[in-house]
Amino acid sequence: MSGWSTRDIPGQRGRTAVVTGANGGLGYVTARELARKGARVVLACRSETRGREAVRRLRAEVPDAEMEFRSLDLGDLASVREFAAALPYDRLDLLVNNAGVMAMPYGTTADGFETQFGVNHLGHFALTGLLLPALLLARDRPAGARIVTVSSMAHLLGNIDPRDLNSEHGYRRWIAYGRSKTANLLFTHELARRLASAGADVVAAAAHPGYAATDLQTAGPRAEGRRTAERLMALGNRVLAQSAEAGALPALHAATAPGVRPDSFTGPSRAMWRGAPAPSWRAPWTRDDRAGELLWAASEELTGVSYDALKV
Repeated sequence: MSGWSTRDIPGQRGRTAVVTGANGGLGYVTARELARKGARVVLACRSETRGREAVRRLRAEVPDAEMEFRSLDLGDLASVREFAAALPYDRLDLLVNNAGVMAMPYGTTADGFETQFGVNHLGHFALTGLLLPALLLARDRPAGARIVTVSSMAHLLGNIDPRDLNSEHGYRRWIAYGRSKTANLLFTHELARRLASAGADVVAAAAHPGYAATDLQTAGPRAEGRRTAERLMALGNRVLAQSAEAGALPALHAATAPGVRPDSFTGPSRAMWRGAPAPSWRAPWTRDDRAGELLWAASEELTGVSYDALKV
């Protein structure tokens, strides 16, 4: 994997990919590089204005790209269901669960869930379950189907609390963010286990960008009007972070490289911070089978989405 770059992405012609949060940052780079290699890419974005602008920019960079914008608000389960029902492709080869929010002030989604847990985990849990039948239909293709969920090294900030998934008993924005990123890894762990048990040739893997410069860092302070914190985050992006181009490489590797293993976690090679994609260390609690089962059961109950395609 040493030195792996976008040049090493295998051809993707004939494959269909959905990338959430593809209007900017890591998601935009991921969508662009998949399209550059021939994939048909669906840019699933909350903002129609920014989504259509991303399509315009992408077409300017990759004139022969096959792509489209489709509206998806991960903070609204009705929108998630509408997106899945309206997707016009019987088969889906790749789902990149990239979109997310970080260290936001306390708020709730349209369905009443704490925003970071609701968007980062529950929205993607529901989306994956609703798209799973289409992903299972692509398993007989040579490259198989993959589900890549983007977590963060910030998962080290906190394990989930099954008794307080929505952070109702004291909210700390960074702890809540860390818990949502732990949920991403537990979801991948349990999904990989269930796919294997069902004999489904679909790879569920996770990735993280290290410290990459995106709008995520400044969105939280901006939402609260904390100008000094916003400026400090912007300064950190300029001085310490790697580019979004580099930050997208682990997810692109997990999505396209040969031999990616189920429940693997790919991140930057240099101290999980920056550098070429490499296997990344993860907290032991993200491989806890019992915690994965409990989170799965709670997620099915909260979203109303059941993974019937994996049930024997």
